[in-house]
Formats: sequence, structure tokens, C-alpha cells
Amino acid sequence: MLLSDPVILSACAFAVILVGMAKGGFSGLGALGTPVAALVLPPTVAAAILLPILIVQDVVSVWSFRHSWDRWIVGWMLPGAIIGIGIGWAIAASVDEKIMMAVLGAITLLFGVYRMWVERGGRVVAASTSSGWVGSLFGVATGFTSQIAHAGGPPFQMWVTPRKLPHLRYAGTNSILFAAINWVKVPSYMALGIFTHDVMIAAALLVPLAIITTLISVRIVRVLKPERFYTIIYVLMVLLGGKLILDAVI
Repeated sequence: MLLSDPVILSACAFAVILVGMAKGGFSGLGALGTPVAALVLPPTVAAAILLPILIVQDVVSVWSFRHSWDRWIVGWMLPGAIIGIGIGWAIAASVDEKIMMAVLGAITLLFGVYRMWVERGGRVVAASTSSGWVGSLFGVATGFTSQIAHAGGPPFQMWVTPRKLPHLRYAGTNSILFAAINWVKVPSYMALGIFTHDVMIAAALLVPLAIITTLISVRIVRVLKPERFYTIIYVLMVLLGGKLILDAVI
């Protein structure tokens, strides 16, 4: 059994905690889950273990934020995300994942640094009002990177964070969009034949930890001040960008 090895168990548990925090509202952390699990498992196996867990966590996060999400944003991003998932599935065998993650990491890091700079000292910055079709393009990137490595958080953040949503609506929009994206990914993962018996058993054993982490994170997000919430998101983007670049270089 996959989780009989203490090292694999520890890495997978940490990965589940990260994606649980992301589902609880700390958008972007989930992109670290697959790289962490991939330290001890083949990347495809790591991604396959996490997908059923993500879907279970979606139930908790969607229920928690069911009254706080932006339908306009989801409506524009989801069609693009579906296209991105299809592209990711079609070229999964030929994509150089390290190069893609390095580029994504660099963009994410620079964007996080830029947002912290323009909002330094508590400066009030006008919210972005970019058109919906721009969101669809970011949706393609979100779906593509989510299909490859469950790393759709950064493209989502790049379009949605500057819109300055109330922090609970931001967390809810993230939850609803990625819940839909994860279900769309299921057929492609089945077609790739990576939902083996061992993978599903490992995922089932990790589900309780996933639910607990998501519930705790939801409670933390609800009591955070909005300005503190966005500061945390920007810091996470910088750390995530650096981690993706490091994974691609090593």
C-alpha cells in the first residue's frame, strides 16, 4: 500500500494540509500540494491521489461559502477553464512541465511583489474593472495548469485578486470555480488510467485530514480582517512563485 511508507505518508499528509488550507480560503496554497507529494511519488500518481481529496474538500468549502461567491466571475472563467483542461489533457504527454511551471512561478512571484508594492503602507488602490473576456483567457490558463498539476490558483489570483472582492466572496468564488473545474478533470484522469486501486485507497485514507484542515481554514478566513487577508494572499503568491521556480530548476 502506498501510505505504508512513513516518508510517503508524511509528504502526502502535508500536501493534503496545503490543499485543505487552499479550499478553506487561502487561494494558491493548493498549487504546492502536487509538488510536495511528487517529492516521494511520480507526479502523475501524486496528482491522482489529490484529485479525489480535492473533490471531497470541495463539498465542505462550497457549503461553507455557498452564499458568498461572484457569479459573474465564475461565469466568465469557467468556459475558458474547460478549454484549458482539454488542452492540458490533449498535450499531457508532450508538455515540458518544468518549463511551464517555471514560467508560471515567475509570473506569480512578480505579480505578488507588484501588488505588495502598489499597496504598501495600506494604500488604497482602485479595483480592477477588466472585461469578462479577459477573465476567460485567464480561465484557459487556470484550467490548463490545474489539469497538469492542480496548479490553477495563480492564474485565478492574477485576474480576481485585483478586483478587490470582499474577502469572503473572494474565497467563495475560488471554492465554487475550482469545485467545477475538479469535476471536469475527472474524465480526463480516468482516460489516462491513473486512478488505480492503490491510489484510491490512499486518497480515501487521507480524506478525514482533508476535511478537518478545510474546516479549520474556513474558520480562520471568516475572522480575518480584509486587508490582512489580501496581504496573506500576496505573500503566498510570492512564496508559491519561488517554489514553482525552484522545482523547475532543481
